[in-house]
Amino acid sequence: MKKTRILIIEDNEDIRESTTEILELAGYEVFQAHNGRIGIDVATAHLPDIILCDIMMPELDGYSVLYMLNKHPKTAAIPFIFLTAKAERIDMRKGMEMGADDYLTKPFDDVELLNAIEIRLSKKDRLQRFYSQSLDKLSNLLSGTSGIEELQKLIADRKVRTVKKRQVIYYEGDDVIGIYLVLSGRVKTVKMSIDGRELLTGIYTTDDYVGIPALLSHEEYSETAEALEDSTICLLPKEMVEELLNKFPEVTKQFIHILSNNLLDREEQLLQLAYHSVRKRMAEVLIRLCRQEKPAQIQYLKISRDDLAAMAGMATETVSRILSDFRDEQILDKKGNQIVVLDETRLQNVKN
Repeated sequence: MKKTRILIIEDNEDIRESTTEILELAGYEVFQAHNGRIGIDVATAHLPDIILCDIMMPELDGYSVLYMLNKHPKTAAIPFIFLTAKAERIDMRKGMEMGADDYLTKPFDDVELLNAIEIRLSKKDRLQRFYSQSLDKLSNLLSGTSGIEELQKLIADRKVRTVKKRQVIYYEGDDVIGIYLVLSGRVKTVKMSIDGRELLTGIYTTDDYVGIPALLSHEEYSETAEALEDSTICLLPKEMVEELLNKFPEVTKQFIHILSNNLLDREEQLLQLAYHSVRKRMAEVLIRLCRQEKPAQIQYLKISRDDLAAMAGMATETVSRILSDFRDEQILDKKGNQIVVLDETRLQNVKN
């Protein structure tokens, strides 16, 4: 049976050797590199199953290593764990946003090390199933087109990234690096008004694409994208997507179709903000959320009051008051951090 391969990129010889010893005793095949540049060469040559990488190193730091590996299709999907000193923990947001899968704070013990590796490898196996499910649905979306195989290959070659609840995927004004496919969980997009208020412009769930308008318009991201809950996403790089769209017009039509539906939803949202009472607007938001869930007599919606306020364009206090009124009318209930919609029909019939 082939051993799992692990690459350690660490300039501190004591840490590198002791970590290697622990992993070899656990049955892993281990490769070593004492700086970032050599680490990239070893990763490209041996294609390990997982990479452990220090941040502060000569030649290339850990961020540069991750950036370079993400540019190459053969190494982009390899799980990547940063090894970081306690003082560097505040910088880990940068690493996670770049696509790192996890980090270990030095000094770590044997159990922490082995647990982090086993958890990451098990997640890698589970995420491969997300790929197959998503690709099946893409096949239905683009059935009969010559571009489906290219789109499938583009997605299958990319790294699945786990994002934690409230983690920002990209900020409004960032340069477009591609579009994101949501494989599991939920992602929201928001815009900030001049006076600092947040308007929630969209919620994306499994098999939805985030960032299409910016890519097609060749402009910066016009919104901030943030995970509403722990989610898995896949980045489809700008250059690869544009090449695919130029080569297969039928795929372009499907993305335009998705964009058109998003624009219609935004138009409806703006009309509601302009003409509906706060009570009616909250009812419309809850109905929209219900439609994103699986059909059921009773809907369980996990969303914060702040996000509801951003979706409906009202103050959080107003949301609390309206939800309290709906609960008194037995239209909905509240269980923990979930809103339970008891009667969707009455919610739809709320007067303006």
